[in-house]
Amino acid sequence: MTVQAENDRKQVTAVELPSPTVWPMVLALGIALSVAGIVTQWALSLLGLILTLRASVGWFREVLPQERREPVVVTAQWIDIATPRGQVERLSVGDLHRKMLPVETYTVTAGIKGGMAGGAAMIVPAILFGLIHYHSVWYAVNLLAAAVFVSWGNASTAFLCSFHLDGLLVAVAIHGVASLLVGTLYGAMLPMFPKRPILTAGFAAPLLWSGLIYSTLGVVNPLLDQRIDWPWFIASQFAFGLVAGFVVNLHVRVRTAQFQSLPFAARAGLETQGPEADRADRSK
Repeated sequence: MTVQAENDRKQVTAVELPSPTVWPMVLALGIALSVAGIVTQWALSLLGLILTLRASVGWFREVLPQERREPVVVTAQWIDIATPRGQVERLSVGDLHRKMLPVETYTVTAGIKGGMAGGAAMIVPAILFGLIHYHSVWYAVNLLAAAVFVSWGNASTAFLCSFHLDGLLVAVAIHGVASLLVGTLYGAMLPMFPKRPILTAGFAAPLLWSGLIYSTLGVVNPLLDQRIDWPWFIASQFAFGLVAGFVVNLHVRVRTAQFQSLPFAARAGLETQGPEADRADRSK
């Protein structure tokens, strides 16, 4: 190919694009610091608020009253793509090539009931921990409320062992919402583990999120991390997982759209060879 022909295949143009700006990244950082300060220090939230306001003003000035744009040189070139293959190889796709599991699942109501039962069972180890170590049923309640009231993480033990109405209300709200959300998750998760679902729900899942909380709480709220007794915390998670999984597993599963798409013989429970065996017979 000559140089003239090569140049004819290239086309240099200029495209106007929005000018690059750093303000979206500063805004994201400000929002993150504002939220992180809720569970750490108020000064961090103040810094995040300042960054959020400054980034908002800076970003608006970049696009209003007229968006700032700059030309970018673009070189378009035609490229011939060829393959030495004479034909395209295709995979044979059958009825069971792709599957959506599970074909049965629990209702949302089953997950909510499981979350409520697991949340109630979780209270027992928490109260036992407070009675055995601090002779108070309010210690665990106030410790949970310290996730919102950051200053409580540095409060005295006597303060945490006494009754506080605001702490009780916050703890009930946190515990109730978390129990319902995790219970709903159990309702969707258990059908994916047809073998020993209670073992998965009672031990595997609580260990997973306990490890996640253990690895991040020291950074998010170091004061609260020092006051948590992790063996008792994990025991309460096991209590939640076992009871919630047991209650959810008691409910009857409902059919999903994947089950309805199966052949009538499979939905009726009849013994058939299945599509794979039929295809094998036809190929002989």
